[in-house]
Parts: sequence; structure tokens; C-alpha cells
Amino acid sequence: MSKAFTKESEADDAALDDALDDAADAPPPGGKNYVTPEGFKRLEDELHNLSRVERPKIVEIVSWAAGNGDRSENGDYIYGKKRLREIDRRIRYLIKRHETAEVVDPARQKNRAQVFFGAAVTYAGDDGEEKTVRIVGIDEADTSAGLVSWVSPIARALLKARVGDTVKLRTPHGDESIEVVGITYAG
Repeated sequence: MSKAFTKESEADDAALDDALDDAADAPPPGGKNYVTPEGFKRLEDELHNLSRVERPKIVEIVSWAAGNGDRSENGDYIYGKKRLREIDRRIRYLIKRHETAEVVDPARQKNRAQVFFGAAVTYAGDDGEEKTVRIVGIDEADTSAGLVSWVSPIARALLKARVGDTVKLRTPHGDESIEVVGITYAG
């Protein structure tokens, strides 16, 4: 196969990856990119690490490998260039997210009797089992740690609820009633 076709295919794959990344993590149409102060700091730290630490190391490796002659069979060069593309793509993504981020500090929430962005909510399902989730930004969501995106079905069901309220959560298995047991805000 000609290298011209390989290069074109790689460029198409990269463009498709960028489009899929943008679509997957985009806020709803007309929505904001809310983020907690901790999430914003993590975003900044990752951006700084990639642009100031990781990328310069890889550029140095690629430069060294390029000086070794034949680049077509030079693993350091080939994999370095691939890693460089991955880093650059992630940096572009992080810059976009950083520019659109709207930091919301849950500690400054005045109405602590209702569920809003940043709240840690304890709720009980139909089975009586209690679970706690914290409503965070799209980029911060990690269900294994109990962090759910503010656009997720559970967060949408809980938003503006108060302790004692029963809300309907739509699941793939049908509607489920959940009762808000507790609401806390950091700070």
C-alpha cells in the first residue's frame, strides 16, 4: 500500500477522533460547561503537565530519532510522532474546555436545602438501599467514585429536590422512585 494512502487515512482517523471527542463531552445545546473549582484545577494541571512536561520530552525524543537516519523503520520516531499527535489533540481539547468552563463553587451555594450543582445527595431507591452521589461537571464525572455529571439522568432527576422529596428516575428498566435523604455542600 502506498504511504500516501496511509498518511491520508491517519489524518482522517485523527479528524474523526477529534469530532467524536467533541461530541461525547459537549454540554447540551445552549448549556454551560459547569465545573467545580477542584475540577477546574485538575483541568489546568493536566494542561500544564502535557504542554510543559510531556510534550517537550517527546519532542526531544523525536528530534533525536529523526537525526538517526531512516525514519521509515525508526520506532522511536514513529511512536514519538504518534504520541505527539495524541498529546496535541488532548491539549487542543483541554484548551477548548478551559475556555468554555464556568467555575461554580458549591461552598458559595446559599440555598442549601435544595439540590443544585456541586451538591452531595444521599438518596434511597425502591429497595431502600441508600446511595450518595455528587453532582459535578461533565469533565469530572466518575461514577465509580460517586461523581455524576449534571446532565446525567440521575442528576436531572435530583436537581431542585429537597430532603424528603420523591422523584422519578427514568432507567432502561422503567421508571424508579427515589427519595432524597440528605443534601450537603462542601465548605
